Amino acid sequence: MKALILVGGYGTRLRPLTLSRPKPLVEFANKPIVVHQLEALVAAGVTHVVLAVSYRAEQMEAELTLEAQKLGVTVSFSVEDEPLGTAGPLKLAQKVLDDGSGDPFFVLNSDVICDFPFKKMAEFHAKHGKEGTIVVTINAGLYMFSPSVLQRIECRPTSIEKEVFPAMAGEGQLYAQDLGGFWMDIGQPKDFLKGLCLYLSACDQSLLAKGSGIVGNVLMDPSAKIGSGCRIGPNVSIGPGVVIEDGVCIKRCTIMKDSTIRSHSWLENSIVGWRCDIGKWVRIENVSVLGEDVIVRDELYINEAIVLPHKVIAASVPEKEIIM
Repeated sequence: MKALILVGGYGTRLRPLTLSRPKPLVEFANKPIVVHQLEALVAAGVTHVVLAVSYRAEQMEAELTLEAQKLGVTVSFSVEDEPLGTAGPLKLAQKVLDDGSGDPFFVLNSDVICDFPFKKMAEFHAKHGKEGTIVVTINAGLYMFSPSVLQRIECRPTSIEKEVFPAMAGEGQLYAQDLGGFWMDIGQPKDFLKGLCLYLSACDQSLLAKGSGIVGNVLMDPSAKIGSGCRIGPNVSIGPGVVIEDGVCIKRCTIMKDSTIRSHSWLENSIVGWRCDIGKWVRIENVSVLGEDVIVRDELYINEAIVLPHKVIAASVPEKEIIM
């Protein structure tokens, strides 16, 4: 089987993280978003995944080649000269998706994290025998199509939801399947953090951190170092190489690779990007997002701030602000 992931544009909703890495490569729960999707597709029997992208394909290709080898899946890139919406990319990738076998293929949005129901989708699609299956909460961004759907689509900017589905539904060719379990579009920071809570509550509990100072669901890379007297959790992910000094409190946060949180700082409901250095006695909260390589000096308050990469914060940010 094959699948197409709609990666699309510049990931503006998830800035400043996407100023450093393409959105599919931003780590969610210590793993690039797209790798969660690739693993689930491979588990359902998919052998070839097409990433429909409109920028930075080279960086994604370089990083995903190794992941693809580990998973035993072929990953190829379909690069759009202009953004083609949610249907146009299927037509652009037609030669790969329709190989003459008649086998159906999956389509999914790159922002989606859930308990991916690909095996159930394939069974349901085979059972009803029509052209399309859509997984619904409202619209979960997970589809399965027979190759004949490609005849409905032109290679131009097209919305599959507005321009393709109505005709399919009118002809009785589109079936809906309910999604069990959790679902989240994690394409913006507040939803990224909410999605982390849902993911951690649903994941294999043996993967979660245990020990002194760990409260609730915490995912921690084995290489992270935690000082004494800390309170970590609930709903926290801590990436590789992270150093957390003594007396730090972290709740409902993602701390990305190689960042340092110095002693007695307090972080809640925020994202700390790669290689940041948070000083002593700092308080960060209210969906603050720090891009790559941000330095925060000691004893500052950061409230609802978006901080672009490579900045030094030397004064408190008491109200919502973008630091450029």
